Amino acid sequence: MGRRPHHQNKRQKARSSAPPPPAIRVPERKVQISYGKPFIVLEDGQKQTFVFAGGKWQPHSSSIAECRIDCQVKELPQKINGMTRYEICEPI
Repeated sequence: MGRRPHHQNKRQKARSSAPPPPAIRVPERKVQISYGKPFIVLEDGQKQTFVFAGGKWQPHSSSIAECRIDCQVKELPQKINGMTRYEICEPI
């Protein structure tokens, strides 16, 4: 009797050529940030921002793009005199 050559079947080939499983990644915990009371800011077409203080709308120190870096910014659906309203919460 002759010896039969050893051949791997398709399942064995698939298992042997599969890459090793990826390393297990432990997700990092995000630091909990506390935010203060929300306030309303208006932004006009030229990207100037205004905050309501002292009974009138006064220029705000930072733009919406700058606020998005540190603060929570939510665009509100209603517009006032063509200006977009935003609700902003600054970190405490």
